[in-house]
Amino acid sequence: MWGRKQKVMLSAGQAAPSFQLAQLNGGQKSLQEILEKGPALLVFYKISCPVCQLTAPYLERLAGGQKLQVIGISQDDASATQSFNQRFAVTYPTLLDEQQKGYAASNAFGISSVPALFLVEQDGNIAAAFNGFSKHDIAALGERAGQPAFRPEDNVPEWKAG
Repeated sequence: MWGRKQKVMLSAGQAAPSFQLAQLNGGQKSLQEILEKGPALLVFYKISCPVCQLTAPYLERLAGGQKLQVIGISQDDASATQSFNQRFAVTYPTLLDEQQKGYAASNAFGISSVPALFLVEQDGNIAAAFNGFSKHDIAALGERAGQPAFRPEDNVPEWKAG
């Protein structure tokens, strides 16, 4: 649309913008607090997104590793997000970046589609960023996490747009 500035998603090499979001289980959590525990994979998603639904089980596997935190950032309200997490057996921590609060974190990261994934190093710099489902990129994240995302019997596409 004319006169409208296109969002540009942040990429590897850039600093991750700071944020403080509500936790699904109560309280608030900042990016700084997350990174104090080590590198984090920030996963922005919407519950109605089919590609987000496809991605969730593989991210849950990554969360089982000890070398990388997986942090979900839902663009939906707490009730809907809780239902999504139960349906897809998501146990990793989830934050809320809600519409009523202007999607502050999503906008700061330049997200225009989901899922959007950002590997943020402990120093606050983005090491990897992509959106959609990329088997190659998720497999690489599995290596980094010390936990394979895929099993030989998994029949998953190489790529799906978000």
